[in-house]
Amino acid sequence: MVFVSVHDNTDKVIGAVLWRSLRGIQLAGLPIELVPPVVDVLAEAMPGARTVHGAEEPARFFAEQFGARTGQAFAVVDRSRLHVLGDFVDQKAEGAPRLATSADLDIVTPMFGAYRVEVGNPDEGAAANRHWLLQRIERERLWVWEDGGRVVTMVGHQNPVFGVVRVGPVYTPPECRGRGYASALTAHVTRLLRDSGDQVCLNTDLANPTSNKIYAAIGYRPVQDFVGYAFT
Repeated sequence: MVFVSVHDNTDKVIGAVLWRSLRGIQLAGLPIELVPPVVDVLAEAMPGARTVHGAEEPARFFAEQFGARTGQAFAVVDRSRLHVLGDFVDQKAEGAPRLATSADLDIVTPMFGAYRVEVGNPDEGAAANRHWLLQRIERERLWVWEDGGRVVTMVGHQNPVFGVVRVGPVYTPPECRGRGYASALTAHVTRLLRDSGDQVCLNTDLANPTSNKIYAAIGYRPVQDFVGYAFT
């Protein structure tokens, strides 16, 4: 993970950007006028970064500047929406939730690989995926839904940062979809995070109306749209 902050003359933080291997460069709400100094840093530190996500204008400007600096072309790969939890509504399904354990790795590792492919992030292979999942399991940040002794859905969440925590990844294998498993497990994890006192948020793919409908039913409300660019 790489974290870049921009400071004014009084050393006050006026902008911040995060790079993570799974989600690429995240501009969040970075003002467009702060894009050039961030590009200067990341073009040196992360010239092989694969993607950038942010609000429409800053993300486009960043892609143009970063692409020029690193000699890469760029293209839109996804559009997403940030949601925050409003009034929570519980969801039900057959089966029950539980924390994932290391004994689940043989099941959740291929699920995570399939998730990465579906959301457009290159699959780094079973070994890397297994390591990523094991870290989440050890930190009690990965849940599964089990029905009839079978793991049918996985939901993770990130560490809280300044009182805000993001739910994700969320994945249900195609053969297990349409039964409410993802809704029920996402609601379960959401409720636990909310009850801990944190503000809960998540991102959705605007091209996936099903997930947007599911999260709206739990009580998530849209805040801002983002665009993602991939470098080639």
